[in-house]
Amino acid sequence: MQKKRIIVGMSGATGQIYGIRLLQLLRSIPNIETHLILSSWAKETIKLETEYKVSDVEDLADYSYQMDALDASISSGSFPCLGMVILPCSIKTLSAIANSFNSSLLVRAADVTLKEKKPLILMVRESPLHLGHLRLMTMVAEYGATIFPPMPAFYNHPSSIDDLVTQTTSRILDHFGIENDFAKRWGSEG
Repeated sequence: MQKKRIIVGMSGATGQIYGIRLLQLLRSIPNIETHLILSSWAKETIKLETEYKVSDVEDLADYSYQMDALDASISSGSFPCLGMVILPCSIKTLSAIANSFNSSLLVRAADVTLKEKKPLILMVRESPLHLGHLRLMTMVAEYGATIFPPMPAFYNHPSSIDDLVTQTTSRILDHFGIENDFAKRWGSEG
């Protein structure tokens, strides 16, 4: 049976733990193959925000690509995959996607995901938002992307930041149609 592929991008915004946790969850699911793109600022922010080494994060993925590898298989519409998620997604990356400014593999893969009408999920990390940010989000939503800010849920009585991060990333899996029970759902017992 062929594995289902997901492209995971991480740009330089705060919240690198979301991308790391998603890779950890995906690694534990059989038949999933991950393709990772880390921006240079994602690598720096990983060092600033977490105890992980960049190589540890890259090792969580099945394949890892450099930002300038525009000839990578994931930059083509012929690459079969479930879709792509960028978490965290900086405003710079959002702006490049909204304007089809394909100067990096991260943006090119997102652009291809949109043109192939596959799910593109952007966990935009900025607060507060000004009108320019909102217009960029509207643009990519009109192209077919899903804006998925990291909004914590409290109905499941989280006891740690880990609980909050896991709940959010498990919801992303739902958007790709990947069944999971990593977090308590609304109305579930226990």
